Amino acid sequence: MVRKQVSLNNPEASAFVSTYRSLVPVGARRKIVRRLPSPLRTSVKRSLASADAVRSAVVVRALGGSRKGGRHTTEGRLRVVRVSGRHLRAMEVSGATAWAARARNLHLLVAVLEEAGIDYFCVRGTSAAVPCVAVPARLRPELEAALRLGSEDGAGYVGTVSPGQMRPGALTASWRGLRDQRVLRLAWYVCDPSGNLVFGRESGCDLEFWEERDGQLVAPRPNRVMTEVAVDAGRCWTEQKRFSPVPAPYATGHARTLPEFAAALPDDHLFPIDVVYTWVDDSDPVWSAGRDAFRRGLDGGRADGGSLHEQAANDSRFTSRDELKYSLRSIHQYAPWVRDIYLVTAGQVPAWLNTDFPGIRVVDHREIFADPYALPTFNSHAIESQLHHIKDLSEHFLYLNDDVFFGRPVQPGHFFHPNGLTKFFQSKALIPSGRASTEDLPVNAAGKNSRGLIAQHFGTVISQKMKHTPHALRRSILAEIEQVYDKAHRVTQHSRFRSPSDVPIASSLHHYYAYHSARATVGDIRYVYVDLADDLAERRLNNLLARRNFDTFCMNDTVTAADPEAQNRMVETFLEAYFPVLSPFETASGITAPRPAPRVAELGRAGS
Repeated sequence: MVRKQVSLNNPEASAFVSTYRSLVPVGARRKIVRRLPSPLRTSVKRSLASADAVRSAVVVRALGGSRKGGRHTTEGRLRVVRVSGRHLRAMEVSGATAWAARARNLHLLVAVLEEAGIDYFCVRGTSAAVPCVAVPARLRPELEAALRLGSEDGAGYVGTVSPGQMRPGALTASWRGLRDQRVLRLAWYVCDPSGNLVFGRESGCDLEFWEERDGQLVAPRPNRVMTEVAVDAGRCWTEQKRFSPVPAPYATGHARTLPEFAAALPDDHLFPIDVVYTWVDDSDPVWSAGRDAFRRGLDGGRADGGSLHEQAANDSRFTSRDELKYSLRSIHQYAPWVRDIYLVTAGQVPAWLNTDFPGIRVVDHREIFADPYALPTFNSHAIESQLHHIKDLSEHFLYLNDDVFFGRPVQPGHFFHPNGLTKFFQSKALIPSGRASTEDLPVNAAGKNSRGLIAQHFGTVISQKMKHTPHALRRSILAEIEQVYDKAHRVTQHSRFRSPSDVPIASSLHHYYAYHSARATVGDIRYVYVDLADDLAERRLNNLLARRNFDTFCMNDTVTAADPEAQNRMVETFLEAYFPVLSPFETASGITAPRPAPRVAELGRAGS
């Protein structure tokens, strides 16, 4: 029911609309857009989505699935979902995540092989995102028979590693049609109860058939370690998380491999990576009273005693719609490699936060500010200048605002090189020319100040701002900046509100300083920024929800909305649909501590 409602409310998710966009050239579509008023276009899209939903319901009934009932197993409910216009069966699992679906597929494949007594070894494949298992090619008939049985529940599928249709794994014809393929993709499909999240081939596991030649097993494709091994080479055991990462509190069991595949590699990220958020509860009356008192000029508001720019402390800068809850869900869903999460606040704790779960800690401003007289502060630049003082924070960490989200599975390599160098993501937006002044937008003044410090120190002139993405930072570099730019750092720390004298230490200066000292590189990430005040914001959110094709995204507003309630409803509807699975950091999840391993196996075992 939930999935149907989402589809009707989001015309961008309609298969008919998607087909129209793929068949009609961009130029022709633009002509249609110019001739048809926006309300009419929206009405047509909704009609197409409605017809699509009716067609979907007919197919679901024909396949035997049901949104209210349907076939059950002892560990989940089998239901019909739609993937790229096709209707497939998936196991409905509460708490389904991308990493758990991937680890589950590896776990199930290994379990089938172990049960059937088939020789295998896990491989460090060419892609860190997809686990891989090798089997001697001579055992293919026995393997196919075992996997047909392991897919009898209907949720197991097999296909090629290149994009294409997955075939039911329980059918002999599916395997017969893939006999010429030496590498296959296996997946036992999983979905969450809302049906908005479906994890299939992208979260699958590769199966390689290694041919025997002159006493050697030869790989069908290159990998990261070796492509030949003696037939009688010894096997060893290692944790499955070596091949399919899961968060530290979770476990998935062990699997067989070769010693060479169990060893750490130079391109592995062996260092811990933490996440730091800065967060404020604008509904807290004590906090709000303090902010308003300083904003009225009781303390001048700024380190230089001047008046505030209208965007330095307007209400939209502090508005909270529980974005943090969903940003944490995005980490739990798409970044299982994160070690610890630190939430930096002004003595506030979200009412829904489960602080008992391992790996999350609330940090008060008073714990990290070098000068307690700089508090209270209402300036994110000032707070960011003190992040490296967090106790036990890892050397490498990501800094996020609560309006930044992971949109799909990401790897440590998106943000850090294996040797520890950081990556930063430049925006096409440019820093305005000239010196900082009271007339500048706070963000522009800060960028100008960063440019001045870099020019003075390195003799180059920076021009680009940064994208609103997670910022990859190093604790030692931030500490170095505090010493090298002592005066600017101290002034920023003591600015209670955003000021023309601020320096954006975490979001700009760190990146350019590290780059000039050979400790950072320019990175590339698929990212989108949605301005909530824009008239097209809802359409852009619908597109984002329908495609889920960005690594990270940011939703932001710098001005107070004309209709705050409508905007809040729009944001809440989008976030709940995009991140329907609760994270263990929420008290409402009912999870207060990790359960015994193997955790991912609890997501349901095919054929059991």
